[in-house]
Amino acid sequence: MIGPMRLSARAVLVVAVAASFLPAQQLLTSESLAALHRVGELALSPDGQHLLYTVRTPDLASNRSKATIYGLPTAAGGTAKAVGEGHSPVWLPSSQAYAFVTKDGITCQPLLDGPVMQIGLDGGIANFAWSPAGDRFSFTRSVAVDAPLAAAHPDLPKANARAYDDLMVRHWDTWHDGTYSHLFVAPFGSAAGEKITDLLAGERVHTPLPPFGGGEQIAWSPDGKELCYTARRVPNPESSTDSSLWVVPVGGGPSRNLTEGMPGYDQDPVYSPDGKWIAFGSMARAGFESDKLRLFLHERATGKNHELLPDFDASAHEVRWQKDGKRLFFTVETEGTTQVYSAALPEAGAAAKAVPVTKGRHALGGIQVAPDGRVVYALRTTMERPAEVVRIDTATGAITALTDHNGAVFAQLALPSVDAEWFPATDGKQIHAWIVKPPGFDPAKKYPFVLYCQGGPQSMVGQGFSFRWNFHLMASKGYIVAGVNRRGLPGFGQAWNDQISTDWGGQAMADLLAVTDAMQARPYVDKAHSAAVGASFGGYTVYWLMGNAGDRFAAMIAHCGVFNLESMYLATEELFFVNWDLGGPYWSSTETAERYRRFSPHRYVQNWKTPLLVIHGEKDFRVPYDQGLQAFTAAQLHGVPSRLLMFPDEGHWILQAQNGVLWQREFFGWLDRFCKGMGK
Repeated sequence: MIGPMRLSARAVLVVAVAASFLPAQQLLTSESLAALHRVGELALSPDGQHLLYTVRTPDLASNRSKATIYGLPTAAGGTAKAVGEGHSPVWLPSSQAYAFVTKDGITCQPLLDGPVMQIGLDGGIANFAWSPAGDRFSFTRSVAVDAPLAAAHPDLPKANARAYDDLMVRHWDTWHDGTYSHLFVAPFGSAAGEKITDLLAGERVHTPLPPFGGGEQIAWSPDGKELCYTARRVPNPESSTDSSLWVVPVGGGPSRNLTEGMPGYDQDPVYSPDGKWIAFGSMARAGFESDKLRLFLHERATGKNHELLPDFDASAHEVRWQKDGKRLFFTVETEGTTQVYSAALPEAGAAAKAVPVTKGRHALGGIQVAPDGRVVYALRTTMERPAEVVRIDTATGAITALTDHNGAVFAQLALPSVDAEWFPATDGKQIHAWIVKPPGFDPAKKYPFVLYCQGGPQSMVGQGFSFRWNFHLMASKGYIVAGVNRRGLPGFGQAWNDQISTDWGGQAMADLLAVTDAMQARPYVDKAHSAAVGASFGGYTVYWLMGNAGDRFAAMIAHCGVFNLESMYLATEELFFVNWDLGGPYWSSTETAERYRRFSPHRYVQNWKTPLLVIHGEKDFRVPYDQGLQAFTAAQLHGVPSRLLMFPDEGHWILQAQNGVLWQREFFGWLDRFCKGMGK
């Protein structure tokens, strides 16, 4: 047995002198945050020998970013190298060539030597995928279906107007312009003489579902004869989540509904390698966008659908088949983390079981399964660091880092500490929260405190690395942060997730205040210099706390928050959301009207006194910017120190690089102004 290491006095001196020449650890800043590389879009070759992925690199000066495609051999010791500029990489079935999307169309290039082919496609494309035989490819593109208003008034060429006869006139950040995202099939190689086919020609229907749906909502059958896609063919899409899975012949023709009678979201079809099954996600309850996403199997021979894991109290995302068709892998949100799980197809009469593959404080996503199922490749993210590519041993759960694109930056950074803690709730339950402390935290000092209020409202506070609400950056600025998984968030069972619906100002707010009180009682928290911040429902939370949290906070920041529930109802676009979460229109019943009155922050402005920064995007149609204007007006009229920060060319999120840095400067400028006393 080797005994403890002992250093001589001279050795200690040498170590000390060497350490004095090491660069001092730096802190993350708004500018260095904006400059970090963003790794994403994993694509594993069919033979499992190579990975493609993208790295987006922002350029603050030009206010743009460049996307580079990297190739990485999966064998031990493989080195990643740049192979092109573009996005959305995919492999041809042979594994000997790959393609990606550029501004001019599609670039197809061989893995080794050979000619590079350019496929020009006008009008822009998205969700590009090869057929199993490699003789065709599919893509989506916006198609004009509704005639523009100008066509009816050709004598008024300078008139500029839109006209609508039904709802959903705008969505998230875009006015409806009469175009729809359609699914196309185009020939490749020997079939190049054939025409490009619009499989939804003439239809007022989108695939994938806008604005967040992508290529995961479209799949080729293994025999290449049909495509399965997600679409919502309902009379009033603003009031319904009833999307279905549809199959259409590759040459065109009528689409057939595979999920008739299933009223919630049905999405993300994935054919089994042998073609017997289509795995997909399904929500049971109509109108509830945050219901549990159940893992279903469609049996193609019989047309029957059945739930694979009926007793599993969590949602299954990113479902992938093992090549032999005997096992599925998927990701699951659990207790503030996102893990990889697997489930084997059961023998007749047996029940399938969800088995965790990984554990740890991270979020795993973008999973790609090796042909033999022994390895899964994924993107791993934590609150300290953005995504990098990792390899997961499915037998042991061991995770090995494969890339380190931001390693040079993080080698110089002092990192915050991140701990999972549980706090008692007012109803006797336990509340999970991530507590993030500044680099070099000293429990003998006092630090200002930030309560982070999550949006959604059903969206877990997990191990993500946001380029806006960045806990690492907040901690590096000297703040202790609590990211609270209050009532109404996934990852803690469906009952916990459901409890917020029709109770916006109830137990969820009590959970946040319970954690706040517990944190403010700690000796290292500067109770007098605490803040509450949040966006969307988190912004609603801030406005609610402005009138209902007493004197707990010294500063507030609300981004794109809901302020007036009644005016919000009539100005938003996806009415199914407010119908479910608020119980319907405010005039629908006495009970509902009382709920709007009791939970609307604008009813409590007489209590406002905390300094408030209001941030909003003018192109936000989910929570229209008049909500922020109303809150700012209320604060000004009540003499509350307040500031309005408006972004004319942003929507619900701040996406442009320079806008993002400005956002951070204003955000921390407001916090620093009112949350003094760091280091007391």
